[in-house]
Amino acid sequence: ARTTVRAMAAEAASRVDEDIAKLVDGIKRLGEGNDDGSTTVTFGTVFNDEALQQELESLVGSLKAARKRGLLQFEGQMLLQGVSDQVVITLGAQPAA
Repeated sequence: ARTTVRAMAAEAASRVDEDIAKLVDGIKRLGEGNDDGSTTVTFGTVFNDEALQQELESLVGSLKAARKRGLLQFEGQMLLQGVSDQVVITLGAQPAA
């Protein structure tokens, strides 16, 4: 049973990593590049993007996970459709791949 729990945890972590990567790619595609290498986009733009809606299991969960890892910055604890549409999300400068 213990290996099953570990395997499930590893699979969930892998899924989160994949969703964060998709989110970062989406923000790069939708946002505006800045002189410092960062990219900015509004929550409304990200939320209303059909490709991200289809690809991500939980947009808000992915945003929170990416912020926890230091990849994104945005104001507030929770972003909600409509209320938070103008909140700016900043993706920090990404190292060259």
